[in-house]
Amino acid sequence: MNSLQEKFLDLKRDRKAVVLAHNYQPKEIQEVADYVGDSLGLSYEAQKAKGECILFCGVHFMAETAKIVNPEKKVLMPDLNAGCSLADSCPADELQAYRNQNPGLYIVSYVNCTAAVKAQSDVICTSGNAERIVQRVPKDREILFLPDRNLGDWVMEKTGRKMRLWDGDCYVHMEFTASSIDRIRREHPEARVVAHPECTRAVRALADEVCSTEKMVGYCKNSSARTFIVVTEEGMLHRLRREMPDREFIAGPTDRCACGECRYMKMNTLEKAYGALESMSSEVLLSQEVIEKAKAPIERMLDWSRK
Repeated sequence: MNSLQEKFLDLKRDRKAVVLAHNYQPKEIQEVADYVGDSLGLSYEAQKAKGECILFCGVHFMAETAKIVNPEKKVLMPDLNAGCSLADSCPADELQAYRNQNPGLYIVSYVNCTAAVKAQSDVICTSGNAERIVQRVPKDREILFLPDRNLGDWVMEKTGRKMRLWDGDCYVHMEFTASSIDRIRREHPEARVVAHPECTRAVRALADEVCSTEKMVGYCKNSSARTFIVVTEEGMLHRLRREMPDREFIAGPTDRCACGECRYMKMNTLEKAYGALESMSSEVLLSQEVIEKAKAPIERMLDWSRK
């Protein structure tokens, strides 16, 4: 642990802060967080956080979710400009216009969307529970799944449920191609390939397992294999290597580089995290109206996921 990490931990105790970090965050942040996980796990942790404030190390929609489920807490981010290409692909005004033209749709929104989009949704899902959530939607309702068309396509494959899919995607997962994954598989024939469902169908078809980041941990722990090719944002490898130092984890390459890295996730740094706690700035603010409207579909997701 370096000196800045030690200073950060001292400041975290002084501020009585709860530090939540997504699996894609830089290694230095993951090592000082109270909890590292995927969107579903982070939602639960944000909901029950008891500290005086939450420092959310992820992208903006995730910190918004923390504020929605725990509105009395002050929620900070290392960098408020850490956005998300997938969330940006579904502007709230465009969704409202689509709903006006297509009344009666049941809106299932992937958590990777803005609070304003969540406020128009019937239920939220994560990559870890999307299949389960969709199966809970009344059979007589037509579903609009947004914003990730690749995740929606995977859910349709898993459930057999036809849905309308919003035309959005994650730019990082779109950079993985069938050719790049086929190449790394041939270089490491002994390895198991585990891929995120935000990848295209062609990439998913080459994987031994398709699952959320949290389920990747369980899959690798329970597998008899010793080597894994991980097809998602490269920050995930930090956690896998920490929890399973006896296994080998290889980053899934793209056609352009040796791994997929999210420029938004990496906008957060330990230096920025320390600065946000020190000044108690970079606060995530939402209107009470948006919080109230968005809270119901999020709580529906959390409730359906527990049962």
